[in-house]
Amino acid sequence: MAETQALTKKDLKSDQDVRWCPGCGDYAILNSAQGILAGLGIPKHKMVFVSGIGCSSRFPYYMNTYGLHSIHGRAPAFATGIKLANPELTVWLVTGDGDGLSIGGNHLAHILRRNVDVKILLFNNEIYGLTKGQYSPTSGIGLKTKTSPMGSVDRPFNPVSFALGCGATFVARTIDTHQKHMEATLLAAAAHKGSALVEIYQNCVIFNDGVFDGVAEKSVRDDKTIDLQPGQPMVFGKARDRGLRVEGFDVRVAPAESADTWRADTPSAGPAFVMSQLDADPTMPRPIGLFRRVAAPIFNEGVHAQVNAAIAKKGAGKLRDLFYTGDMWEVS
Repeated sequence: MAETQALTKKDLKSDQDVRWCPGCGDYAILNSAQGILAGLGIPKHKMVFVSGIGCSSRFPYYMNTYGLHSIHGRAPAFATGIKLANPELTVWLVTGDGDGLSIGGNHLAHILRRNVDVKILLFNNEIYGLTKGQYSPTSGIGLKTKTSPMGSVDRPFNPVSFALGCGATFVARTIDTHQKHMEATLLAAAAHKGSALVEIYQNCVIFNDGVFDGVAEKSVRDDKTIDLQPGQPMVFGKARDRGLRVEGFDVRVAPAESADTWRADTPSAGPAFVMSQLDADPTMPRPIGLFRRVAAPIFNEGVHAQVNAAIAKKGAGKLRDLFYTGDMWEVS
């Protein structure tokens, strides 16, 4: 029987002062994570938060669980090792658009394709915040920053499209100011077996304030976003009177009554990828919610199955015997 522990949100708050800029979206994400994790019944000593470098990477300090503040872009490698070493742990990885998609893009790609049982929170504010306002891999074309004074000419990464292209088995998106939606999305990620990536639109009040206001601000959110809920019609708008229809590789706005039903479990990631590409069309609602959720072999389970098979065949062995196996030579 799995070990359980009744917790409150307060139990998951560490004794460290939370130090983000006043108004930063990270506060809301931390609050939501502590809230949903308290209700899962997982003991604190069975949870680990791993981060890389960036504003988001302060996260482990503020969780009263085990945690590791690792190195720039390499948090997926550390998280993979932790899950392999102790598969009973619930491992969460916290990263940002700079840490995860620039120097860490290679590592993020591999943890997703391997389907390691780790939950990944990617805070996307389309800027480098900790290093004081340089453009990031997700910054929009034309954004003027300290490293792009005439406007960025880089085509930005789409984190959802990237994750789908890596074969991720769970991909979702939520917004820091949409608390109920964020909590439901994090709960869905926590329940998934395998890699679960959640992109979170997170506002940087100092260096990129209001970057998502056009879709995320409460007064426009109903009209400018569409919540992808598996098994539900793709309907949006304050009056819930508009919907989306997928026709081949095109998505069209239609009356709500003729909207297609969303499926996140199709064998192909094609429909989810098509929806992720709506980000580039200002005339279409921005998709949030659950893009993809499918079952696939889990990397850490596969590794342990091989280890157990080898032990059953040859015995547990001793480390000393391994060191002295094979060709040996002496350096004098």
